[in-house]
Amino acid sequence: MGARRPGPTGTARWENWARTEHADPCRVARPRDLEALVREVRTATADGTRVRAVGAGHSFTGAAVTDGVQVHLDALAGVEQVVPQPDGSALVTVGAGIRLRALNAGLAARGLALRNLGDIDVQTLAGAISTGTHGTGAGLGGLATQVVGCRLVTASGDVVEVSATQDPDLFELARLGLGTAGVLAAVTLHAVPAFRLRAREEPMALHDVLDDLDRLVDDNEHFEFFWFPHTDGALTKRNNRVTDGDERPLSPLRHLVDDEVLSNGVFELTNRLADARPTLVPRLNAIACRALTARTYTGASADVFVARRRVRFREMEYAVPRASVPDVLREVDAWLRRTGEPVPFPLEVRFAAADDLWLSTAQGRATGYVAVHQYHRMPHRRYFDAVERIVAQVDGRPHWGKLHGLDHHRLADLYPHLPDAQRVRARVDPAGTFRNTYVDRVLGPVT
Repeated sequence: MGARRPGPTGTARWENWARTEHADPCRVARPRDLEALVREVRTATADGTRVRAVGAGHSFTGAAVTDGVQVHLDALAGVEQVVPQPDGSALVTVGAGIRLRALNAGLAARGLALRNLGDIDVQTLAGAISTGTHGTGAGLGGLATQVVGCRLVTASGDVVEVSATQDPDLFELARLGLGTAGVLAAVTLHAVPAFRLRAREEPMALHDVLDDLDRLVDDNEHFEFFWFPHTDGALTKRNNRVTDGDERPLSPLRHLVDDEVLSNGVFELTNRLADARPTLVPRLNAIACRALTARTYTGASADVFVARRRVRFREMEYAVPRASVPDVLREVDAWLRRTGEPVPFPLEVRFAAADDLWLSTAQGRATGYVAVHQYHRMPHRRYFDAVERIVAQVDGRPHWGKLHGLDHHRLADLYPHLPDAQRVRARVDPAGTFRNTYVDRVLGPVT
């Protein structure tokens, strides 16, 4: 989803999907195999040139920006090995450049699936795990928690295999570390037997959702909701495994109308109108709420988890203690009502179990994710800054791949293992081959 166009120096200028970041790398590398990737990294380190791997360009931050060598991993995208496990699951090794959509299809063809996914599947696997991509589910972790091994090309050009038992500290930084441990060449995932989900989507009043939030989250394997600013309207989504054989596939016509015409086509027009007439936003959101309808359907897990999003936006997402979600939402609602800030995009709220990954946004605590969006043509700074102040009161942690204003001084207070990550970086990349401005800002420079 990154774009390329001629840059001012004659190189190809890269731009991310949200058009919040661009780069003019001195060279673009597309290694055809592991050996070519090793040569690229080794040469760059010897020349004192920085290297950043880039995926689909779906991060809103400057995580992939470089004026050095920009490495694309599209050729490293095959399924290498599938090792069945006694319980029907499997350890699946794939090239790190594989897109999530292709990964899901490859797993499904083998009767497998990932136990949890986010709602976008255009990212590369390497980019998704490195920035902490997650789905929703009170008993489930993010995508990186499903990683059990990594093949990594370090700054010296060495190829290393890491896992919980093979250099576990480097493994921690490799599976979620903004690409600072090296360039991921392959990833081994724990895949589960393929499963189907029953999706139940239902409009509810926001105050009812917040009053009954614990039950809604705990009684469903996957629960999330979208709240429309300037209203008390929310759309809840509950996804649970099909266990009774009841199959209700979504009709092609309903899918076309709901997920393409309304969620993308009409929504784009609504946002264009909001940009032209911001005072109409409360009325537009109220109309959108009244148009919400309930639906229940079943489908393969990846088909239910993933949504097609074609309307361009800017996003900030913060992980907060799960118990703080109602208070955070009420404060955001109060600020919006007080200021009248025009926000046509709904907020998305998801949930995750506590985990033990060093740089996971859910490290050490059950987590609620509050994601705020703004149409890309409309100002977002005042709104995002206000939400950032609200979540700061409960030690909110920003998503590594989405807009935020924190630096490593504040993040060190939020991540007790940030010094460990820095220690490993200093060991495997003492010259800072994999640094860039964003990495220095959020993790700190290698010392």
